[in-house]
Amino acid sequence: MSGTLPSGTGPSAADRILLFVGSLGYLGFVPVASGTVAVAVAGIPLYLLLALVLKLSWPVYMVVVFAFTMLSVWVADRADRILQEKDSKRNVIDELPGYFVALIGLPCTWQIVVAAFFLERAIDIAKIWPANWIERKLPGGWGVVGDDLIAGLYTLSILHAAVRWAPGWLGV
Repeated sequence: MSGTLPSGTGPSAADRILLFVGSLGYLGFVPVASGTVAVAVAGIPLYLLLALVLKLSWPVYMVVVFAFTMLSVWVADRADRILQEKDSKRNVIDELPGYFVALIGLPCTWQIVVAAFFLERAIDIAKIWPANWIERKLPGGWGVVGDDLIAGLYTLSILHAAVRWAPGWLGV
């Protein structure tokens, strides 16, 4: 049965912790749009913590995003094996690196934070090439996270163009 553990076995304590992390505190178990809920409830506040509270420079922010992406690849790979699913909807940690990539080098205004959320989610859901190819072809957590990174890069490009050509729209 897809998405459940083999009958007669229960997850180990380490597996339960990993699933808790991968589902972002069980946000992945929300029955509808779990990825979007995860970005809204966990991704946006975490970004605001990095940008406004910790005031990370964009090079330091990129290092944090890289480290978080590597963690997400590892967690996504392990969680999919535990759940016996490819890109499980319950494992939503992979949604955050794409959102974080979408904001690299941009000023932190509420308009940009909101625009990044809606654009990145729409592009991720649409699976615009090469995201769909990456998701299918790359193994394990690399494919799971890779398509989200592509959505983040598309969003990043759009937002940087918007900041350059129509900064007032984004509160810059």
